Amino acid sequence: MAFPFYVNPEQMTQDKAEFARKGIARGKSIVTMEYAGGILMVAENPLRLQKLGEIYDRIGFAGVGKFSEFDRLRKMGIQWADVEGYRFSRDDVRAKALANFYSQALGEEFTRSNKPFEVEIVVAEVGDDGLAGNERNALYRVGFDGTIQDQEGYCTIGGSVDSLQAHLAANYRQGLSLRDALRLGRDTLQRADNGQADLAASKLEVAVLDRTRAGRHFRRIAPEEIREHLTR
Repeated sequence: MAFPFYVNPEQMTQDKAEFARKGIARGKSIVTMEYAGGILMVAENPLRLQKLGEIYDRIGFAGVGKFSEFDRLRKMGIQWADVEGYRFSRDDVRAKALANFYSQALGEEFTRSNKPFEVEIVVAEVGDDGLAGNERNALYRVGFDGTIQDQEGYCTIGGSVDSLQAHLAANYRQGLSLRDALRLGRDTLQRADNGQADLAASKLEVAVLDRTRAGRHFRRIAPEEIREHLTR
Protein backbone atom coordinates (compact mmCIF):
# COMPACT_ATOMS: atom_id res chain seq x y z
CA MET A 1 0.00 0.00 0.00
CA ALA A 2 1.41 3.40 -1.02
CA PHE A 3 1.46 6.10 1.63
CA PRO A 4 1.02 9.78 0.72
CA PHE A 5 4.20 11.86 0.84
CA TYR A 6 4.23 14.00 3.99
CA VAL A 7 5.82 17.43 4.20
CA ASN A 8 5.93 19.38 7.43
CA PRO A 9 3.66 22.45 6.87
CA GLU A 10 6.10 24.69 8.72
CA GLN A 11 9.00 23.52 6.56
CA MET A 12 6.93 23.99 3.41
CA THR A 13 6.11 27.57 4.42
CA GLN A 14 9.78 28.31 5.11
CA ASP A 15 10.83 26.82 1.76
CA LYS A 16 8.26 28.88 -0.15
CA ALA A 17 9.31 32.06 1.65
CA GLU A 18 12.98 31.42 0.91
CA PHE A 19 12.19 30.74 -2.74
CA ALA A 20 10.26 34.01 -3.05
CA ARG A 21 12.95 36.04 -1.26
CA LYS A 22 15.67 34.75 -3.59
CA GLY A 23 13.63 35.69 -6.65
CA ILE A 24 12.94 39.18 -5.32
CA ALA A 25 16.57 39.74 -4.30
CA ARG A 26 17.68 39.16 -7.89
CA GLY A 27 15.55 42.09 -9.04
CA LYS A 28 16.89 45.61 -9.36
CA SER A 29 15.89 47.84 -6.47
CA ILE A 30 13.28 50.59 -6.44
CA VAL A 31 13.29 53.64 -4.17
CA THR A 32 10.08 55.50 -3.35
CA MET A 33 10.14 58.68 -1.30
CA GLU A 34 8.13 61.76 -0.51
CA TYR A 35 9.42 65.11 -1.73
CA ALA A 36 8.11 68.66 -1.48
CA GLY A 37 5.83 68.30 -4.51
CA GLY A 38 4.52 64.78 -3.99
CA ILE A 39 5.99 61.27 -4.27
CA LEU A 40 8.99 60.17 -6.33
CA MET A 41 9.62 56.61 -7.58
CA VAL A 42 13.09 55.71 -8.93
CA ALA A 43 14.03 52.32 -10.38
CA GLU A 44 17.18 50.96 -11.95
CA ASN A 45 15.71 49.64 -15.17
CA PRO A 46 17.75 49.44 -18.39
CA LEU A 47 14.92 47.50 -20.10
CA ARG A 48 11.71 48.67 -21.74
CA LEU A 49 9.57 46.60 -19.38
CA GLN A 50 8.14 49.18 -16.99
CA LYS A 51 8.35 48.59 -13.24
CA LEU A 52 6.46 51.78 -12.33
CA GLY A 53 2.87 52.51 -13.26
CA GLU A 54 -0.32 54.44 -12.65
CA ILE A 55 -3.24 52.78 -10.91
CA TYR A 56 -5.68 55.67 -10.48
CA ASP A 57 -5.87 59.45 -10.16
CA ARG A 58 -3.62 59.78 -7.09
CA ILE A 59 -2.25 56.24 -6.83
CA GLY A 60 0.96 54.80 -8.26
CA PHE A 61 2.47 51.31 -8.31
CA ALA A 62 6.01 49.93 -8.19
CA GLY A 63 6.99 46.26 -8.44
CA VAL A 64 10.13 44.11 -8.34
CA GLY A 65 10.68 40.42 -8.93
CA LYS A 66 9.10 38.43 -11.73
CA PHE A 67 7.75 40.90 -14.28
CA SER A 68 4.80 38.82 -15.48
CA GLU A 69 3.59 38.44 -11.90
CA PHE A 70 3.84 42.04 -10.69
CA ASP A 71 2.44 43.33 -14.02
CA ARG A 72 -0.54 41.03 -13.48
CA LEU A 73 -0.99 42.56 -10.03
CA ARG A 74 -0.79 46.07 -11.53
CA LYS A 75 -3.60 45.25 -13.98
CA MET A 76 -5.67 43.70 -11.20
CA GLY A 77 -5.25 46.92 -9.22
CA ILE A 78 -6.41 49.06 -12.14
CA GLN A 79 -9.54 46.93 -12.56
CA TRP A 80 -10.25 47.07 -8.82
CA ALA A 81 -9.82 50.86 -8.74
CA ASP A 82 -12.05 51.39 -11.78
CA VAL A 83 -14.85 49.36 -10.20
CA GLU A 84 -14.51 51.15 -6.84
CA GLY A 85 -14.54 54.54 -8.55
CA TYR A 86 -17.67 53.61 -10.50
CA ARG A 87 -19.49 52.17 -7.47
CA PHE A 88 -18.74 55.11 -5.19
CA SER A 89 -16.72 58.12 -6.37
CA ARG A 90 -13.22 58.75 -7.66
CA ASP A 91 -12.25 60.38 -4.36
CA ASP A 92 -13.13 57.17 -2.49
CA VAL A 93 -10.45 55.09 -4.24
CA ARG A 94 -7.71 54.90 -1.62
CA ALA A 95 -4.27 53.30 -1.48
CA LYS A 96 -4.96 51.68 1.89
CA ALA A 97 -7.88 49.68 0.51
CA LEU A 98 -5.89 48.77 -2.60
CA ALA A 99 -2.95 47.58 -0.48
CA ASN A 100 -5.37 45.42 1.50
CA PHE A 101 -6.72 43.98 -1.76
CA TYR A 102 -3.18 43.10 -2.84
CA SER A 103 -2.45 41.66 0.61
CA GLN A 104 -5.39 39.29 0.35
CA ALA A 105 -4.49 38.20 -3.20
CA LEU A 106 -0.82 37.57 -2.37
CA GLY A 107 -1.61 35.91 0.95
CA GLU A 108 -4.05 33.48 -0.66
CA GLU A 109 -1.59 32.67 -3.44
CA PHE A 110 1.20 32.07 -0.93
CA THR A 111 -0.98 29.76 1.18
CA ARG A 112 -2.54 27.57 -1.49
CA SER A 113 0.05 27.52 -4.28
CA ASN A 114 3.20 25.40 -4.38
CA LYS A 115 5.03 28.30 -6.02
CA PRO A 116 4.36 31.73 -4.47
CA PHE A 117 4.56 35.02 -6.35
CA GLU A 118 8.17 36.23 -6.55
CA VAL A 119 7.20 39.86 -6.12
CA GLU A 120 7.26 42.78 -3.76
CA ILE A 121 5.24 45.91 -4.48
CA VAL A 122 4.69 49.47 -3.30
CA VAL A 123 1.36 51.26 -3.45
CA ALA A 124 1.79 55.04 -3.22
CA GLU A 125 -0.89 57.70 -2.84
CA VAL A 126 -0.23 61.43 -3.07
CA GLY A 127 -2.22 63.66 -0.76
CA ASP A 128 -4.71 66.29 -1.86
CA ASP A 129 -5.20 69.40 0.26
CA GLY A 130 -8.67 69.81 -1.22
CA LEU A 131 -9.95 66.49 0.15
CA ALA A 132 -10.69 66.36 3.87
CA GLY A 133 -8.89 63.43 5.48
CA ASN A 134 -6.76 62.85 2.36
CA GLU A 135 -4.16 65.59 2.81
CA ARG A 136 -1.22 63.30 3.69
CA ASN A 137 0.78 61.08 1.36
CA ALA A 138 0.66 57.32 1.92
CA LEU A 139 3.17 54.55 1.17
CA TYR A 140 2.41 50.85 1.58
CA ARG A 141 4.87 48.04 1.00
CA VAL A 142 3.25 44.66 0.32
CA GLY A 143 5.32 41.47 0.52
CA PHE A 144 5.12 38.18 -1.37
CA ASP A 145 3.17 36.59 1.51
CA GLY A 146 0.66 39.42 1.81
CA THR A 147 2.26 41.30 4.71
CA ILE A 148 1.67 45.07 4.64
CA GLN A 149 4.00 47.70 6.02
CA ASP A 150 2.89 51.31 6.33
CA GLN A 151 5.99 53.34 5.42
CA GLU A 152 6.78 56.87 6.49
CA GLY A 153 8.70 59.16 4.13
CA TYR A 154 10.47 56.53 2.04
CA CYS A 155 10.83 52.82 1.32
CA THR A 156 12.83 50.44 -0.86
CA ILE A 157 12.01 47.08 -2.42
CA GLY A 158 14.14 44.49 -4.22
CA GLY A 159 17.87 43.80 -3.99
CA SER A 160 19.73 44.64 -0.77
CA VAL A 161 16.84 46.33 1.04
CA ASP A 162 18.38 46.63 4.52
CA SER A 163 21.50 48.54 3.41
CA LEU A 164 19.47 50.84 1.15
CA GLN A 165 16.98 51.57 3.92
CA ALA A 166 19.89 52.42 6.24
CA HIS A 167 21.31 54.85 3.67
CA LEU A 168 17.95 56.57 3.27
CA ALA A 169 17.48 56.73 7.04
CA ALA A 170 20.79 58.57 7.33
CA ASN A 171 20.28 60.99 4.43
CA TYR A 172 16.55 61.54 3.88
CA ARG A 173 14.84 64.64 5.18
CA GLN A 174 11.36 66.01 4.69
CA GLY A 175 10.72 68.71 2.11
CA LEU A 176 13.37 67.67 -0.43
CA SER A 177 13.14 69.28 -3.86
CA LEU A 178 12.57 66.98 -6.82
CA ARG A 179 16.20 67.48 -7.87
CA ASP A 180 17.59 66.55 -4.44
CA ALA A 181 15.20 63.62 -4.03
CA LEU A 182 16.15 62.22 -7.45
CA ARG A 183 19.85 62.55 -6.63
CA LEU A 184 19.34 60.78 -3.32
CA GLY A 185 17.35 58.07 -5.07
CA ARG A 186 20.07 57.43 -7.63
CA ASP A 187 22.79 57.48 -4.98
CA THR A 188 20.82 54.93 -2.96
CA LEU A 189 20.34 52.60 -5.94
CA GLN A 190 24.06 52.76 -6.72
CA ARG A 191 24.76 51.21 -3.31
CA ALA A 192 22.75 48.05 -4.05
CA ASP A 193 24.73 44.80 -4.18
CA ASN A 194 23.50 44.14 -7.72
CA GLY A 195 23.49 47.79 -8.80
CA GLN A 196 25.84 49.84 -10.96
CA ALA A 197 28.40 52.19 -9.48
CA ASP A 198 27.50 55.09 -11.79
CA LEU A 199 23.90 54.94 -12.98
CA ALA A 200 23.28 56.95 -16.12
CA ALA A 201 19.96 58.70 -16.71
CA SER A 202 19.19 56.25 -19.51
CA LYS A 203 19.34 53.37 -17.01
CA LEU A 204 16.75 54.90 -14.69
CA GLU A 205 12.98 54.69 -14.78
CA VAL A 206 11.51 57.63 -12.88
CA ALA A 207 7.94 58.70 -12.18
CA VAL A 208 6.24 61.11 -9.81
CA LEU A 209 2.85 61.58 -8.26
CA ASP A 210 2.74 65.36 -8.58
CA ARG A 211 0.64 67.01 -5.87
CA THR A 212 0.28 70.22 -7.92
CA ARG A 213 -1.35 68.58 -10.94
CA ALA A 214 -5.13 68.47 -11.36
CA GLY A 215 -6.91 65.21 -12.15
CA ARG A 216 -4.37 62.47 -12.80
CA HIS A 217 -1.24 63.11 -10.75
CA PHE A 218 1.02 60.41 -12.21
CA ARG A 219 3.76 61.61 -14.56
CA ARG A 220 6.76 59.84 -16.07
CA ILE A 221 10.06 61.73 -16.14
CA ALA A 222 11.82 61.61 -19.51
CA PRO A 223 15.56 60.75 -19.65
CA GLU A 224 16.35 64.32 -20.75
CA GLU A 225 14.68 65.76 -17.65
CA ILE A 226 16.36 63.14 -15.44
CA ARG A 227 19.73 64.08 -16.90
CA GLU A 228 19.04 67.76 -16.30
CA HIS A 229 18.21 67.20 -12.63
CA LEU A 230 21.27 65.02 -12.08
CA THR A 231 23.84 67.26 -13.79
CA ARG A 232 22.91 70.86 -13.09
